[in-house]
This record gives sequence, structure tokens and C-alpha cells, in this order.
Amino acid sequence: MHKPVVKGFFDSGTNTVSYVVSDPSTSKCAIIDSVLDFDYASGCTETKSADALIQFVKDNDLETEWILESHVHADHLSAAPYVQQELGGRIAIGENIVEVQGKFGKIFNEGTRFQRDGSQFDKLFRDQDRFEVGSIPALVMHTPGHTPACMTYVIGDAAFCGDTVFMPDFGTARVDFPGGSADDLFDSIQKIFSLPDDTRLFVGHDYKAPGRDHFSWESTVGEQKASNVHIALGRKKAEFVELRNERDKKLGMPRLIVPSLQVNMRAGNMPEADDNGMTYLKVPVNALRSQD
Repeated sequence: MHKPVVKGFFDSGTNTVSYVVSDPSTSKCAIIDSVLDFDYASGCTETKSADALIQFVKDNDLETEWILESHVHADHLSAAPYVQQELGGRIAIGENIVEVQGKFGKIFNEGTRFQRDGSQFDKLFRDQDRFEVGSIPALVMHTPGHTPACMTYVIGDAAFCGDTVFMPDFGTARVDFPGGSADDLFDSIQKIFSLPDDTRLFVGHDYKAPGRDHFSWESTVGEQKASNVHIALGRKKAEFVELRNERDKKLGMPRLIVPSLQVNMRAGNMPEADDNGMTYLKVPVNALRSQD
């Protein structure tokens, strides 16, 4: 089994983990779920988080082939265009981005300049598509539930599941955003569980479950199947759906959901500037929880 080198970068502001995944035999790499720093109060962006992984790529003489998004994130802004500017590579996401763009294009009342065909991305992956990172084969798995466009990237012996599964002691992703589904999430996790038990599984976030004093983002498929607190093997689908939906009723919206959705559905680009040359982000009042 091909074994890529995986370097995680934890962003404490959003509890996001970004990854540089490299092939040691060719020095080619992929970057997964980069973060653009955003201060909501001032509306200012910074590139400190992205610069850390960019510097790592340069220091290790890596060549970037792919800039992968696991889904349209609701808790942080993507730095994909900035990373591409600095390192090259193709920006990719799942083909169901068009469904997400349709939903949120309507919620944010986007005009005709906002294309809802995924054309902001360089590559739209389909379920079971294959690609390579250097000489390492990679498989794309469509794993919806958290959002309709969630993808898991299996690169050699490592799988990157975004927000679908968290560490075993923390559980699984919420499903109460527009287009989310606990039924779909259960089925998607079964797809991940079908991977070999020794597959390394890298999550998109960590929040330190009660009793754990450090952040973690790597487990294995076998560990998840044995001990995930929401969906370890033996949990029935109906039981999981009830647990997930009841839990989500108690959760508040992510702090950066409004700017994140508008930027990330554009592949990390800001909305088009108004006629005064300024860029603005909209706040839809009482809209995000009311959509199906």
C-alpha cells in the first residue's frame, strides 16, 4: 500500500485541520482544506494560516498538484485561490457543488454574475473518480450528509473525510444545514467503514472531547468502527438518525457561517465588487435554519 506523508496544520481560531499530503518518491503534493483568516468584526482577512502550510511546501521542495476541498465549509473561509497563486495546482471539489451553489445562491439572492455550474473550480470530482498525487493513487468517495457535496479523498493508505466523521470520542458531523441529512450521513459513514481497518483517517476539525487534554486529528477506520461514540458498528440507522437530529437541535450556528458560505461556494473567492469597487458580504436574516 502506498503511504503518503501527511502533515496537519491546526487552526485554533476555527478548530480546522488543513493537510499537506505528499508522495516521498516524487515530492508531489496535495493540499486539503486550507484556511483564510477572517476577522468578522473588522471584515479583514489575513493569510497567516495559509502561509504556514505554503512555507512548509516550499521548505520541503514540494510541487503542488492539487488543492482539494472536502466540501463547502460553514466554519472557515477557504484560502484556495491564494494557495494556488503561491504554489500552483488545481482547485477541486465534488460535482454536487452545483446543488450547494443553487441552494445558497438563492438564500443570498445572488445575481446572474454568480455562476451555479461549479465553473469557479478547476475540477469537479464524481463519486469513484481516480487521480494521483505523484505516484500515489487516489480515490474520490462521495460522502454526503453534512452537506450534499461532501467528499472523502482516499490517497494511498490515508483517507481525508472532512467533517463527515470526527475523532472517535467526539462523534460525527451535524446535518442541520440546508441540504444536510442524517440518513445520508449514516450511509456515507458505512462507505468509509468499508475501507481497510488500517486505513489512516484524518478529520477536518477537532474540539477536544471531554476528558481529552490535547487536539487530535488522526485515527484509523478500525478505531472508528470500534469506538466512535455516535456510530460504532452495531448502531442501527434509525437510532443514529434520532441521536444526530436531536443533538443538532441544541447546536448554535458556526460563528463564520455567513461569510464562509458566500466565499467557499465561489472556490474561496470573494463576491464580485459593487459599483463603488468595494466587496460586501450579505447577512440573510432568519434564513439559514428555515431552508430545507
